[in-house]
Amino acid sequence: MEVGKPLKTEIELKHRPLTPFRILRGLICLTVILSTAFMFLVFFAPLVAGLLRVCSIHYSRKVAAFFFGLWLALWPFLFEKINKTNLFFSGENVPAGERVLLIANHRTEIDWMYLWDLALRKGRLGYIKYILKNSLMKLPIFGWAFNVFEFIPLERKWETDEPIMHQMLLTFTSHQDPLWLALFPEGTDFTEQKCTSSQNFASQNGLPVLKNVLLPKTKGFCACLDTLRSSLDAVYDVTIAYKNSCPDLMDNVFGVDPSEVHVNIRRIPLKQIPVPEEEASAWLMDAFRRKDQLLTYFNTKGHFPNQRTEAELSTAKCLINCTLVIALTGIFTYFAFVSTWVRVYIALSCVYLSSVTYFNFRPLPLLDFIKPRLCRDYCKK
Repeated sequence: MEVGKPLKTEIELKHRPLTPFRILRGLICLTVILSTAFMFLVFFAPLVAGLLRVCSIHYSRKVAAFFFGLWLALWPFLFEKINKTNLFFSGENVPAGERVLLIANHRTEIDWMYLWDLALRKGRLGYIKYILKNSLMKLPIFGWAFNVFEFIPLERKWETDEPIMHQMLLTFTSHQDPLWLALFPEGTDFTEQKCTSSQNFASQNGLPVLKNVLLPKTKGFCACLDTLRSSLDAVYDVTIAYKNSCPDLMDNVFGVDPSEVHVNIRRIPLKQIPVPEEEASAWLMDAFRRKDQLLTYFNTKGHFPNQRTEAELSTAKCLINCTLVIALTGIFTYFAFVSTWVRVYIALSCVYLSSVTYFNFRPLPLLDFIKPRLCRDYCKK
């Protein structure tokens, strides 16, 4: 995931005007999202992603998915209920409860956020993880969240990234832990300049020349399959497109764009993806050729083929969730004002979160250290 400039052809009037009301509403929403994120992180993260994880990674993830899933649900509420952005789904209606690898195109800096809308509908909102650019870990507050959510940060230098990625992927192999791992194989968001460079590279190397997506980088995809293949149910091939123009983060905050988000989903059983790296790379290249064709169809027709209905988000449930998150944040804030000990805890929590995020550190269960020693002692006897 990376921030980039919009397509020149997409610099046009926004779907909705940026009125004073939208500015005020957007600032209120942004304040709520940031303040609730901060309070949830400083109060819950050291206990859930730190102390509980020392006892059990499984239960740490389960509790973290519950609490931080509450917060993540604020984003689909903002997109669909407050901003009135219409989401259209097409392709296959994937089942809930699967462990999957998602591969998606990268049109703009916020594509990954719209995967939350799909994950919420499938009961996997708290379990979605992303492979993202390492510099995003430095974002205030959000960088802490990325560490707690176990996102995989990459420098985009394979010699550096391979051991880090392999180490983190190994912690995702347990069948008892739900998993949606999202990968954007293009490695950066789409711009005309990047597209031209990608096309030139493709022409010089005998690869398909694509118009609507960049050539995918295959090593990360193959690494994910190599480590997780035996524990995954499927790969979801997700293609995202936007009506009117590709939005950025502030377009979403103020609700001026997009008017529509279209999501096409294709479910691929693991047995259909070759095991050898060279063949798996060719499969991924073919998948992006298909994405390119889908986006050409979308640009012509204004929608993807085989459009279908997906359950709408419940307004009542969204309001209850939002009220609960704000109420908890209010309680935490109250105690922070009245108790010196709570303020000390918050300060120590900030130090802890900054440290573990900077070093990309997550505690391991004590049993991982105790079991080998007990086995050695037993064998000596």
